[in-house]
Amino acid sequence: MRPVPDILPRTQKALPDTSKLVSRVVAIGVSTGGPHALQYVLSQLPADFPGSILVVQHMPEGFTEMFARRLDEICAISVKEAQSGDLLLAGRALICPGSRHLKVKRLPLGDVAVLSDDPRVNGHRPSVDVLFKSVAEEFGSRSLAVLMTGMGDDGAQGMGEVKAAGGMTIAQSEDSCVVFGMPKAAIDRGYAVRVVGLDVLANTLQAQCAIDRKKKETHWTQALAAKR
Repeated sequence: MRPVPDILPRTQKALPDTSKLVSRVVAIGVSTGGPHALQYVLSQLPADFPGSILVVQHMPEGFTEMFARRLDEICAISVKEAQSGDLLLAGRALICPGSRHLKVKRLPLGDVAVLSDDPRVNGHRPSVDVLFKSVAEEFGSRSLAVLMTGMGDDGAQGMGEVKAAGGMTIAQSEDSCVVFGMPKAAIDRGYAVRVVGLDVLANTLQAQCAIDRKKKETHWTQALAAKR
């Protein structure tokens, strides 16, 4: 794998532009092997990445805030632990806190993250399925679900819902996973539209979000105007 590129220090990082259109809402689910894999992918995204990213990493309570801060320090995009009410912004990744579920909600004044203490799903809280299903319901064809390295099948069913809603679905390839369980479950069920290696995942996300943005820019400009 390529080394993590040098990034501007956190003190020089510009805040996400709240007026910038979000082309896609990118939901990422990951477990075993996830911290290194996420660092590798997110550190390759440019500061002007046009998508808004939401991440469910199976991780105990108390570790996700420190993990998000570490990612923010080495990534060009902004990264923070999610809080209820956080806006979904282009060029920002929200990491779900341990022991909470992460959902999304479209509101007149802006799309936001919502945390909940609902029961575990697939034995997990946070659960990837919960995030994927919420993104599919709220954003439909603007949703993009990614399943990365991890044990079990959390996220497979939710990825199916994203696909059914017209969104893009991507699974990490077996040869680049620490554990192939989660991506394999989605692939075996026919829910993954694309299967890509870790080394090209960032470029794939950039291309998908850029293409979508060009197609939908006029539509979402009109939608924003209608909200005012």
